[in-house]
Amino acid sequence: MSTEQIYGLATEERRRQNRFRELRSLAITGGAEISIDGDKTLVNFASNDYLALSKHPELKKRAIEFVQKYGVGLGSSRLVSGNLDVYERLERKIANFKGTEAALLLPTGYQTNTTVIAALGRKETLLLSDHENHNSIAMGLQLSQGQWQRYKHNDLTSLQDRLQKAVQLPDISKWIISESVFSMDGDTSDVQALSELAINFGAAIYMDEAHATGVLGPDGRGLCFESKDISVIMGTFSKALGSFGAYIACTIAMKDYLVNFCAGLIYSTALPPAVLGAIDAALDVAPVMNHERKHLAQMSFDLRDRLRKMGFSTGSSSTHIIPIIVGDDADALSLSRYLEECSILAPAIRPPTVREGQSRIRLSLTAAHKEEHIRHLIRSLANWKTHG
Repeated sequence: MSTEQIYGLATEERRRQNRFRELRSLAITGGAEISIDGDKTLVNFASNDYLALSKHPELKKRAIEFVQKYGVGLGSSRLVSGNLDVYERLERKIANFKGTEAALLLPTGYQTNTTVIAALGRKETLLLSDHENHNSIAMGLQLSQGQWQRYKHNDLTSLQDRLQKAVQLPDISKWIISESVFSMDGDTSDVQALSELAINFGAAIYMDEAHATGVLGPDGRGLCFESKDISVIMGTFSKALGSFGAYIACTIAMKDYLVNFCAGLIYSTALPPAVLGAIDAALDVAPVMNHERKHLAQMSFDLRDRLRKMGFSTGSSSTHIIPIIVGDDADALSLSRYLEECSILAPAIRPPTVREGQSRIRLSLTAAHKEEHIRHLIRSLANWKTHG
């Protein structure tokens, strides 16, 4: 069998399973709307731009200012010649935003989780990861040299059992790894309870705040801001903060360690000036957007309530990420296509991204959505339920 045939068969198997993915041409036309295939405008319920900052005039202005001053690229990794002077100022700003000693800017959220967790997973470590953590975390576990196990999703008893067994390994350092807001289910971890377990069993915590940063916590600082027991906090600028890139908030000692052992920093070209400018502006703008956060929270609460009353399963969602869990892959695709016919973009999420039998529509609400968008979504779902 030829190489091409091997990969072709794998692709066809995905198609047969109703799990085939494809890229589509999109053009953004507004904060809550998107143009698809060049001529059709849809209400966009698929964006992680939770505060609609990607079009904020201050972010655009500062991105342009940084380009005019520094150019469009930095030409090397930060450890070679790409560590622009504004990096250190931005990292102090991030540390202040997250309430930590230090921070480290990295290229992407996926790369950050994968390479930071790989760096933390030394031979003398045990990494305990929530079963529903993002694929990037799973990849980091597999790349690490440490022992790793998954505990049942948001199950503190399952985690405690694993920590108790690890007590018999006194020379092993222990990490608890979780998301604060889970990207597919929209539920949250109990940060305080995790902190207490970590203290009781001498463990450290790595918390992914990608979907909480900018949206939850005091002034959008995340669910970990008021907890002083989180060793490493990861977050992104590509979601509620409207731009690109990722960060680690931590101690000075941990930053020094990662600068020396994190491949994602060592071997990656530095973020371009335009992105640094947008990050700089987002850190000024996001903390004062409490009105937008309140609007988003209320809108999310109301939509979940309406969906549940209509008989839809939204799982354990409690945030701006709301799944409509239909179970079957083909049904999820069918609903997504129907919504597109109703001028709504809400892609189907299927395995392996979610568990078998848990295919869904993932709704992402943003501060740009209005009541008219929600009413249109509800009407469309009601029609599908009646006639679909």
